[in-house]
Amino acid sequence: MRLQCHGKCCRDQPAEFPAELRLIILQQAIYLFFRGPEFSMSLWQTVFHASILTIAIFSSPQSGIADDFRIGILGIDNYGSVAYTEFLNRPRDEGDFAGVQVVAAWPVVSPDYPDSEKLQEQWKQQLLNLHQNPKDPLDTVPPIEIVNSLDELLAKCDGVMIFSLDGRMHLAQATAVLKAGKPLFIGRPLAASVEDAVRIFRVAAETKTPCWSSSQHRYSAGFSGMRHHPDVGQVIGCDVYGGWSVDVPEADRFTRPLHSIETLYAIMGRGVVSVSSTGTETAESITAVWGDGRVGTYRGIKSGAVKYSATVFGTTGVSVAGIYGHGVPVRGIVPTDDRYVGYEGLAIEIARFFKGGPLPVSPEETLEIFALLQAAELSRAKQGAMVRLPELGSEVTPDR
Repeated sequence: MRLQCHGKCCRDQPAEFPAELRLIILQQAIYLFFRGPEFSMSLWQTVFHASILTIAIFSSPQSGIADDFRIGILGIDNYGSVAYTEFLNRPRDEGDFAGVQVVAAWPVVSPDYPDSEKLQEQWKQQLLNLHQNPKDPLDTVPPIEIVNSLDELLAKCDGVMIFSLDGRMHLAQATAVLKAGKPLFIGRPLAASVEDAVRIFRVAAETKTPCWSSSQHRYSAGFSGMRHHPDVGQVIGCDVYGGWSVDVPEADRFTRPLHSIETLYAIMGRGVVSVSSTGTETAESITAVWGDGRVGTYRGIKSGAVKYSATVFGTTGVSVAGIYGHGVPVRGIVPTDDRYVGYEGLAIEIARFFKGGPLPVSPEETLEIFALLQAAELSRAKQGAMVRLPELGSEVTPDR
């Protein structure tokens, strides 16, 4: 089986032996090789059986990562650098996480982002320790290499994940990665401004290199599962809510509602044409109108208890959504004792993308979200007036 690599990978991925065949070859090779003296094997027979033994050993999953799609991380002061690597580097994994491996990271500190250096050191140690001392020695994975430059990182990987907390750094980082032809995932936020978001996708289009970004909330089953929930029918409206931090760093002010806005899009889809926004000391409110007349709202909680969820309105019913990390409600009951899958949903999408899958979130949808945020800011400046979204998608035409 070969891994598709977006046409950007410089290495041809060799075929992989099925696990059962590897075991049979290994057993037979060991048996024949060590019985050599008894049968007085000739020199060529000895070499032949030794070659089979070598192939059997070095084609095993534990022999290294030469057959995997190699991922590099640019910036590690965001916890996502640890959270997603934990899934992508799982030992002896199968399914979506098979065939990908984080191999290197380049730590980059933001000089004026609070706690950037402190967080970098904290997550660096966790990255270096991932899967390094398992109970079963066969579960050990190659350690992640910390490199000293972007050029060194790009030389060691086939694709890149950006996890610098400071979104203002993402344009320069993404431009270098995309011009090197490396498929790119950018951890939330894509950028700190509309202008930078447009420029990133313009470079992606010019270099014909796939690039995308997403919040992990988009792939939480309790949210995404509401789009076709039997208790709701066709979705005609949605009220989402989540935290609105008052004291965020300057770099995060524009994108702070992204978790919940991406939840809104996961449930409602694209198509917003106008927005109004107002705020008080206790909450920030955004009302979005879709071109087909549907309405969605966001309540950004500034004080009091903070939770992330939604109420969904449909053609056959109204239902609460699940809560982050858990499944969809069943007959109105929200599960909380099921398996927690906070980061796993997005991790699966990242793995599929790097193995040649389509962009999970289109540039057009991400740019529409940034246009919504920009329109909301303008509406607040106009005391809540309805503002039409700018057509950012017309400024770039990404092409895979």
